[in-house]
Amino acid sequence: MRPKNLPATVRQRRLGAELRRLRQQADLTTAQAGVLDGSSQPRISSIESGRYAVGADRVRALARGYSCTDEAYIDALTEMTGGRTRGWWDEYRELLTLDAIDLAELEHHATSMRTASVIHLPGLLQTRAHAHAVISDVVPPFAPHEVEHRVSYRIKRQVVLYRDNPMPLMAVIHEAALRMGFGGPEAARAQLKHLLDMSELDHITVLVIPFGAGTFPGAGANIYYMAGAVPALDTVQLDTEHGAAFLDAQPQLIRYRTVLDRMEGCSLEPTKSRDLIRRIAADL
Repeated sequence: MRPKNLPATVRQRRLGAELRRLRQQADLTTAQAGVLDGSSQPRISSIESGRYAVGADRVRALARGYSCTDEAYIDALTEMTGGRTRGWWDEYRELLTLDAIDLAELEHHATSMRTASVIHLPGLLQTRAHAHAVISDVVPPFAPHEVEHRVSYRIKRQVVLYRDNPMPLMAVIHEAALRMGFGGPEAARAQLKHLLDMSELDHITVLVIPFGAGTFPGAGANIYYMAGAVPALDTVQLDTEHGAAFLDAQPQLIRYRTVLDRMEGCSLEPTKSRDLIRRIAADL
């Protein structure tokens, strides 16, 4: 059992939710599952809520008891066991919200990511100056030290793009986000140059939706689609006015895959996207 002062992360809750889904598909109650597992109904409930750090052997045993035969899926579930992943984000645990910690951990484990932005550039592709300008201009305002914590956290998240096995990233960005000019002309030009440089990396694709593309789905919020070890374990994160929302139900995943497919279809191809970014930078 994890210490009571540490709430379950979204990754731990997801493991519990997947085990609950398997149990329900097997048409078993938590009490019946406890008998199969040799434990108890309260223990099964704790596992399914993410409050209990279940091990790989127990996950395999539960999956067998629930008649699951998808070995790739079971292997992916076992990779989520063992409690909370310790990483650089732990230094921010007392400084930022749990949603921020969850996002960094999910990105760390993601096999790839698709993101779509209309007004704000993806955090993984922001410069420090751009991030500082955006984070400084919120209501109510953050204190100076809070701004610095959030900026340094955003920049450190980008390690997934620079590690030995960098995470593949597909970023769809609307032309509006490129023209916002956060931080003034100098900072904006530096941000666009950084975006161009990143788009040249083999594992990063940047697609731009030009103003002339007309209507398209997904204009309401930034979308982050993080691929799990198997598609059933993908996660969507949406930025909202009240914080991050994490979605993982299969109908939601299908919906946002479709939205991203359509947004990519509205975009210029990579070379033309870079040309548009260069023209916007030259206009600043």
